[in-house]
Amino acid sequence: MKILFVKPYSLSDHIQPPLGLGFLANTVRNKNEVRIVDCLKDGIRTPLELMEIIKKFNPEIVGLQCYTVHLRFIKELCTQIKKFNNYISCIIGGPHPSTLPKDSLKWFGSVVDYAFCGEAEIGFPMLVERLNKDTLILSDIPGLIWRENAEINVNPVSLPENLDNLGFPSWELLRPDKYPESQHGAFFKKFPIAPIILTRGCPYLCTFCAGNKISGKKIRRHSIDYGIKQIEMLYKDFGIREFHIVDDNFTFDINYAKSFLKSLIGLNLDISWATPNGVRLDRLDIELLNLMKKSGLYLISLGIESGSDRVLKLMQKGITVDLIKEKVKMIRSVGIDIAGFFIIGYPGETREDIEKTISLACSLDLIRSNFFIYLPFPGTQSYLDLVNNGELENVNWDNFYFTSAAYVPNGFSKLEIKNYQRKAFFKFYLRPNIFLKNLMQIKSRRHFMFLFKRFYNWIISW
Repeated sequence: MKILFVKPYSLSDHIQPPLGLGFLANTVRNKNEVRIVDCLKDGIRTPLELMEIIKKFNPEIVGLQCYTVHLRFIKELCTQIKKFNNYISCIIGGPHPSTLPKDSLKWFGSVVDYAFCGEAEIGFPMLVERLNKDTLILSDIPGLIWRENAEINVNPVSLPENLDNLGFPSWELLRPDKYPESQHGAFFKKFPIAPIILTRGCPYLCTFCAGNKISGKKIRRHSIDYGIKQIEMLYKDFGIREFHIVDDNFTFDINYAKSFLKSLIGLNLDISWATPNGVRLDRLDIELLNLMKKSGLYLISLGIESGSDRVLKLMQKGITVDLIKEKVKMIRSVGIDIAGFFIIGYPGETREDIEKTISLACSLDLIRSNFFIYLPFPGTQSYLDLVNNGELENVNWDNFYFTSAAYVPNGFSKLEIKNYQRKAFFKFYLRPNIFLKNLMQIKSRRHFMFLFKRFYNWIISW
């Protein structure tokens, strides 16, 4: 069978290889003809542009990565696919169907045939085999969301325990060496860049995050040998010189992280690496940080979120402002730069809380700060609380971005929340030392133009 995997277009400027699609491709490519299209990388902005590729390839299956912001694009695309060939099976997976399984399939109607909850490496190849043989016994396929007459069924999820058995993502289809310099963040040290993942799962209870709705609460790990061999392969076969570890919890098991970094140092490769998804502040010690630095880490991202202990408690972050200050000082003591993530407009937050967040960001020794407007991600505790309180009746899924103020707390206006984000951004970056430090990290004219375009897009979104 011919299978086309698609990462849809969105307004995001984070252009990086879709690892999830790479893993799925690896589960089926030995028996099928498989392609991956990344609309962001390839500049495909509309469903009609993508249809030109689909018509030429003429797949039997189109599998689509589905974040909340992709809903409209996917619905329009699948409508066009069904008009072209109604026998093409349209299948979605990812965060949105994982958190709202029945609602997702209902929202798409007949243009989407199946969806998956959670990780689909076990269930997807089973479905492909059944579709290939026209044997549509579906009740035993893990994580499958499917219709039977007028009823939508959601099968129990089964997450792969031995991650090494999944093999490497299909890097030949992803081609990380063909991606632009600024992938997950605005800055980099070396190039080309590839993302890798070493662990899955998250046991934490942060009320704004739905990560464990997809990968479960149990931490599962690739072996250290797997991670090292993948880095060696990417270094030699694709010329990769920078790695982004995109796990949610790479340092959860500190001893595992230390062992991995010791093996990485042993490779003696000329590489740099970063943690753009962030690591937990409370899962760091000085020995681990020294190993990080020695192995090539130049930037660590931290989910700080708020400068108010009251809001941190509401978020169930499990950290305090004092701990944040202590750990930032420890990280900087070994010479690693830090980027901080902050949330503005969290439910129940006051103006005083937001001012505390801005003040904390400017007082910490950070090289960069990202100030995100709170988004009520489906499936999160904060989302469920807002639904139960009747506060999410008019959320626009089509405009579900961190700069859009899709949700505004009681007592605030959308303009006021955006103004706070603007204030935080300018107050942090217009300090001469921070401005110059970031200016010095611009690598080329092309890199400068990327940053300028990104800044311009932020300005017009405000």
